[in-house]
Amino acid sequence: MTQYFPTLPDLVPARGSALTKQIFKRIYLAQGWRFEGEFPNLPKAVAIISPHTSNIDAWHGFTALLGLGIQITIFGKHTLFNTPLKPLLEWVGVIPVNRDNQHGLTKQIADIIHAKDKIWIGMAPEGTRKQADKIKSGFYYIAYEAHIPIVMFSFDYAKKTIHCLGTFEPTGNFEADLEQILQRYEGHFSPKNPDWLAKPLQKRWKNH
Repeated sequence: MTQYFPTLPDLVPARGSALTKQIFKRIYLAQGWRFEGEFPNLPKAVAIISPHTSNIDAWHGFTALLGLGIQITIFGKHTLFNTPLKPLLEWVGVIPVNRDNQHGLTKQIADIIHAKDKIWIGMAPEGTRKQADKIKSGFYYIAYEAHIPIVMFSFDYAKKTIHCLGTFEPTGNFEADLEQILQRYEGHFSPKNPDWLAKPLQKRWKNH
């Protein structure tokens, strides 16, 4: 099976040098993993990846991201930036937000997105690597508020593949749209740890 690995499209926010991209691409492929699907050429998006059932997900995800040379932004509690972790958080691409006001958090993030020419927000919809009862709606409402698409990725441990499942434009109806998003995942993912697979994804997992 060919180990396909995409080239980052020109509109997507980029980071890293040709050397670092080559190093991490080789690390990713050397583990037997590959990439499948067309990478969308978008300057702004909310990128989600599921299922999240193991710490090793982060390793495969980050080697793929660094191999691609994509700049993914994540949001962290503002108080973390008052600790010695601040330089590391800034290097990774974490932006501080005030989570004390959950109601205003979505608008706060949307305002940050609007102020950027290019930004991809990275989020794990389950919110935890342990079994989640539901898919959290934060990623969805951030995309809806900011008027940007959701780009869907999946981990497929059975095939050692990260799939790009395309884009989705939120309508504002979370429940109806989530059903369509989950349909995109069906047949294109398999968890590292099946016991921790989120309940909504359990119904979609074709493990035979």
